[in-house]
Amino acid sequence: MSVATKRGDGGQTGLAGGIRVSKTHPRVECYGAIDELISQMGFARSICQDAEVAEKVKAIQRELYKVGSAIATPPESKKTPPDITPAMVDELEAEVHRIEAEPGVLADWSLPGGTPDAAALDVARTVCRRVERLAAGLMEAGVIQNPSILAYLNRLSDVLWLFGRLVEARRGVDSTLRAEGDQGPRWSRAW
Repeated sequence: MSVATKRGDGGQTGLAGGIRVSKTHPRVECYGAIDELISQMGFARSICQDAEVAEKVKAIQRELYKVGSAIATPPESKKTPPDITPAMVDELEAEVHRIEAEPGVLADWSLPGGTPDAAALDVARTVCRRVERLAAGLMEAGVIQNPSILAYLNRLSDVLWLFGRLVEARRGVDSTLRAEGDQGPRWSRAW
């Protein structure tokens, strides 16, 4: 079977369970952004010099396929969506606390680009935030109902930011945003 099925040539694609929708459908936009996130995380992992962080990124990439599948599965599908659970969110939160306890990890704004791998993780974080915004729109519209999906994505963006700070700290790179006397940005890092 070829990858080129030609079924999408007219601008439609199949959701999980075979339901056809426009490629511009918000559900498709959201799981497409998850695909982008998985790929960006793969790039970050491929250049990451910290083996522990790279392995954790790989595990999260695998988990993100479940999140994407849950978003791609409409209620009328014959397929059952993967369960995105509070326990998955708790695992990411535990990772947040573990990294925050590491000596030298920056707890404030950072300037992306301290190292190539940290910069790639920062790009992944921004893609994750876009996914989160798209998923929030789907939640508000009643398209998805599992609140753990939004919590997972929110926690994941925190983890990705912290992974970047961790690889910098372990290499002795200071990515502090503020110059002497600077007050820094006027908005919250957690936006």
